[in-house]
Amino acid sequence: MPKLTLQQLESHLWESANILRGSIDSSDYKNYIFGLLFLKRLSDVFIEHAKYVEEEENDDYAWYDRDEHQFFVPERARWTHIQIQTQDIGNTINKAFEALEEENPSLVGVLANIDFNDKEKLPDKLLLQLIQHFSSIDLSNENLSEPDMLGRAYEYLIKQFADDAGKKGGEFYTPTKVVELIVNLIKPEEGMRVCDPTVGSGGMLVQSVDYIKSQGGDPRNLSLHGQERNLNTWSICKMNLLLHGLSDHRIERGDTIREPKLLGDDKELLLYDRVIANPPFSLKNWGREEAETDEYGRFRFGIPPKNAGDYAFVQHMVSTLNHEGKAGVVMPHGVLFRGGAEGKIREGLLKDDLVEAIIGLPSNLFYGTGIPACILILNRNKADMQKGKVFILDGSKDYQEGKNQNVLRSEDVDKVVQAYDAWEDLDKYCRVVDLEEIEENDYNLNIARYIDTTEEEEEINVQAALKDLKKLEQERDEVEEKMYGYLKELGYGE
Repeated sequence: MPKLTLQQLESHLWESANILRGSIDSSDYKNYIFGLLFLKRLSDVFIEHAKYVEEEENDDYAWYDRDEHQFFVPERARWTHIQIQTQDIGNTINKAFEALEEENPSLVGVLANIDFNDKEKLPDKLLLQLIQHFSSIDLSNENLSEPDMLGRAYEYLIKQFADDAGKKGGEFYTPTKVVELIVNLIKPEEGMRVCDPTVGSGGMLVQSVDYIKSQGGDPRNLSLHGQERNLNTWSICKMNLLLHGLSDHRIERGDTIREPKLLGDDKELLLYDRVIANPPFSLKNWGREEAETDEYGRFRFGIPPKNAGDYAFVQHMVSTLNHEGKAGVVMPHGVLFRGGAEGKIREGLLKDDLVEAIIGLPSNLFYGTGIPACILILNRNKADMQKGKVFILDGSKDYQEGKNQNVLRSEDVDKVVQAYDAWEDLDKYCRVVDLEEIEENDYNLNIARYIDTTEEEEEINVQAALKDLKKLEQERDEVEEKMYGYLKELGYGE
C-alpha cells in the first residue's frame, strides 16, 4: 500500500481549512487544525507502537505502561474514541486535550487553550465533517513517506495561513528563505546552545537543526531555547517542534523584554552560542518603563525610545551572547540611521565592535509590511581580519516578484552567503567598511552611504544613432512610396 506523501498531506490539511471557511475567522483556523493534527498524530503513533509491542512480545502491557511511549495517550484521547461520537463533539475533543496534558507534563498548557466547545462557531455537524476528514489519513510513522513530513506540512500550513490571514499571519511567520539566509550566515554547529527570544512558531530553531544536518552534524546534542508572549503562537511552536521530533527543548511563555524567562539557576540570563530572531518591527508598547529598572543590565548602551522597541531586542540579544556568541536579527532599515536615543545605542554597539555585518534585503518580503528590512549580524568574537570593520551588503535588487509578496530565491541566498564568507568588496554590491569611515558618518549605517547603488547611464554613440535614424527614414520613404503606388492603382490620388 503506497505511503502518504507530503503533497497529499498538505492538500488534505488545506482542505480542512476549507471545511472551516465561513464558520470562523481565517486567523483562527490554525489553532483548530493544528490541534486536531496533533491529536491524530499522537493517537496514531501511540496505537502503532502499542500494537507492535503486543505482537512482538505477545503482551498487551504497552497499552497501559506510560514508560513505553514518548507520549502516553489515554483512552479518552484516542482517535478511535473521538471518531464514534455523534454529539457534544467539541466537549469530547476538549476533554481529550485535558487528558493528554494530565498524562504528559511536556504538553501542559499547549492544548488546553484550544477551545472546540463553541457550538455557535463549531456546531456538531461541522466537527463531524472535520473528524471524518482527519480520520481518512493515517499519521503513524509506518505510513509516512519521509520522517520529517509532519513538520514540513506544518510549516506549509503556517505559510498558507500567513498568506490567507495577511497581516495577522505576519505575527508568527518569517519567510523561509529569510530564515535560511540568517541561519547560513550565523552557522550554528552541533553541541551549541541556540536561542530565539521572539520564537513565534519555531521556524528559526527548526531551520537551525536543518542546517546542522545539511553540514553532516548531529543535531541531537543541540539545545534549543525560545520565548514567545502570544499564548496561541507559543502552543503552535511547542507542537511544531514536537512534530519535527524535537522534544527536549525549552520554550518559555512570556514577554522577553518585560520578563525574560530563560534564566539559569542563579536567576541570571542564560548565555548562548547563537541567537536568532525576527522581533516585531518598531514595536510601540515594548516595555520602556520596565527597561528603566532592568535588573539584568541589558540596556547598557541606552534605553530605546518609547515608540520603537527595535534596539531593546537587539540589546537583549547582545546580553545573552556568550564570549564567542553570534546573533542574526531581522530589523527595519530605520535602525541603521535613526538618531536620538537609537543613534546613541548604535554608536555604542559599533564602538564595542559588536556589529559584524549589515545585509540589506529587498522590500515587501514580509507579511503585513512592505517596508524594507535588513539583517544585523552581531558578534562577540570577531576574527582578527574583521575587527574594527563592518561588512555592508546591498541585497535589495535580488528577488523574484510575487503577487502579494516578493520572494528570495535560492540563488539570492547563495549570492549573499558567498559574498559574506569571502569578506571582500564587490562593486555596487558589498564592501568591508572601516569603523573610522562609519565614525566620520556619525555612526550612520545607511547602506546607500557606503555602497553606490546608482545605475550607470549607458553612453550614447551619436554617430551610430544618426546612422540608425537615417536608415529608419529611408525605410519609411520606401513604405510610403509603396503605399501611394497601391492607392494610385485603386483610383485614389492623382
